Amino acid sequence: MNCYLGVDIGSISTKGVVIDENKRIIASCYLWTEGNPTEAVKKVVKNLKEQIPETYTLKGIGTTGSARKLIGLLLDANVVKNEITAHAIGTMTIHPDVRTILEIGGQDSKIILIENGIITDYAMNTLCAAGTGAFLSSQAKRLGIPIEEFGDIALSSNNPTKIAARCTVFAESDLVHKLQVGYPKKDIIAGLCKSIVLNYLNNVGKGKKIVGPIVFQGGVSKNIGVVKYFKEVLKEDVIVDENGHLMGAYGVAILSHKTATDKVYSWDIANIKFETKGMECNECSNNCELLRIYKDNVLIETTGSKCGKE
Repeated sequence: MNCYLGVDIGSISTKGVVIDENKRIIASCYLWTEGNPTEAVKKVVKNLKEQIPETYTLKGIGTTGSARKLIGLLLDANVVKNEITAHAIGTMTIHPDVRTILEIGGQDSKIILIENGIITDYAMNTLCAAGTGAFLSSQAKRLGIPIEEFGDIALSSNNPTKIAARCTVFAESDLVHKLQVGYPKKDIIAGLCKSIVLNYLNNVGKGKKIVGPIVFQGGVSKNIGVVKYFKEVLKEDVIVDENGHLMGAYGVAILSHKTATDKVYSWDIANIKFETKGMECNECSNNCELLRIYKDNVLIETTGSKCGKE
């Protein structure tokens, strides 16, 4: 039996899934990247390998996410795709009628609009962490509340406090002020969840026609408080898939399946020596900053050259 691996390497978390010939997820793994994407991927692949029976043959590997090119070289992937394509493919496979995909991850967020199975528009917010998972986590720490409890606490409030969340710095100062003047924590938490929704719609979703069916993805989709306010503000039902946080990895695994050849891949990447070395080239006036990538001490890629010299 053949299987296909998809890996989504983000700035905060790294996700991996393995699918079979019928596009069914047979193994999954989610862990923190911790600033080291290569080591995170090695851990993910090791974890997935332990979940897969030896009767399966790995026939394709796909990578997506912010470190997709680097990890694509490490894994010798047959497909390297951007997050927009990967998320759209994965979501449309499970929800064929989807029209709008809302995604809020650890440090960025995106919106994808689909018409008749074709991406017609999209937008991303990558310049500011306000309204992302990292922002929520930092506020949870400030309030002394586990992030896992945020959603339930938000649902217990009937009077969400207005929080200025367009900027992380302003949001934090506003939150501290609201605490100091005596606003209840549950109302502040509900206000944070609602402010994330409003910030997302006013920035990432600005000018976009959001119509149902709507699917909400990313780590923040697990926060039922944020889900509640998306439904309330949009006045639409919002679908949260149980595998929504894995959708990028799932989508690129499907793309890997579509373009697989007779090649057989190995699960054993733990011992691969993978290094990156930065240098400045002074051979011309461009003074390019080059990144050289070595796999088992062999130079396999050089990036950053503006004049073609490597």
